[in-house]
Amino acid sequence: MSDDSSGRSYLWSLLFVAVVLFIVAFIAYDQLGVRPSAGADGVEEIVLPPGFTIDTYAEDLGSSLVSYPGPDPGPRMLLQQDGVMFVSIPNKDLVAVLPDRDGDNKADKVGVFISDLNYPHGLDYFDGWFYIAEEDRVIRVRDDNNDLVADEGSMEVLVDNLPTGGHSTRTVKVNDSKLYLSIGSSCNACYEEDERRAAITQCDLNGSNCSVFASGLRNSVGMVFHPITGDLYATNNGRDWLGDDLPPDEINLIEQGNDYGWPICYGKNIHDTDFDPNDLDADPCANKTPSLVDLQAHSAPLGLAFYNGSTFPEEYQGDLFVCYHGSWNRDDPTGYKIVSIDMESLNVTDFATGWLKDNGTVIGRPVDVIVAEDGSLLVSDDNAGKIYRISYAG
Repeated sequence: MSDDSSGRSYLWSLLFVAVVLFIVAFIAYDQLGVRPSAGADGVEEIVLPPGFTIDTYAEDLGSSLVSYPGPDPGPRMLLQQDGVMFVSIPNKDLVAVLPDRDGDNKADKVGVFISDLNYPHGLDYFDGWFYIAEEDRVIRVRDDNNDLVADEGSMEVLVDNLPTGGHSTRTVKVNDSKLYLSIGSSCNACYEEDERRAAITQCDLNGSNCSVFASGLRNSVGMVFHPITGDLYATNNGRDWLGDDLPPDEINLIEQGNDYGWPICYGKNIHDTDFDPNDLDADPCANKTPSLVDLQAHSAPLGLAFYNGSTFPEEYQGDLFVCYHGSWNRDDPTGYKIVSIDMESLNVTDFATGWLKDNGTVIGRPVDVIVAEDGSLLVSDDNAGKIYRISYAG
């Protein structure tokens, strides 16, 4: 009797442990929603210039069956530090870490670097600190023991009480010991009450002494500093409901104190008479800064990166690569690709296409692009839930 009871207790204990482990695993997968890539499937339809290849670095980082205004629930902004990939997943309220320890150019482990955040988006690293822009604040954390988990107790809140609603993404960059924060508009077209909206703000690294660096930028999700000149460049998403081809989306050279026109001007200082129908004697756009490059309206350019690696052909050296997230309110869909911009001629050329099919089906939406330490490009896709690696094998 006693032996039989002990056996049953032992079996019940094993069953209990198994159930607990299953529940824990399910919760972890549900919260993180990621796993390492099993191969390069799903990229066969992507078209690249001769000599280039694309593979899947990681997949199942969230997915969306439809395209709709705003970000999809997959991976967004990328950061590579000491060979380790970090990616923000706003809809999961976390930053994931995807190391490639065996060097096969695929994530072999997926972990949570930091969680319980409020829609984290922008990422950067400087002097031992990981900077993270949430919707309502900017924080920084450390990982001094290199266990790929943010050190407990290391979090510092740098900028608090940011305006919320409207465009919810916040992008942070660090350059020359200054912090730069981009906050999109609260609306399609309006006059903002908070000067930090539709603008880029500059702060000291500890979050103090913040002031508007540049304004009139409806939604500059992507920011990048030129690796040689240090100049700041940013994408900008134009307003909606002016038709399929207006206003242009933009690449801007961001200079301190400049006003880039929104909401009354767009592109090459074109007056938005739909928003501002006043018949004025003076040109209301005369004192605004025109775009550097006009892009097809509703392309939704997001992340961008200057190519400063050593493995791409000479013709791509110094080019600006830009991710087009793609349109949602255009009769004929556009975007859903990566382009390269020659910074001397400012010509825009398709580089990676195929995420938008001829029948209008969308199989992916590129978000961010960075130059990896090995010279390849790493690209996030928040619709397909993947991170791609584009390399040159020619």
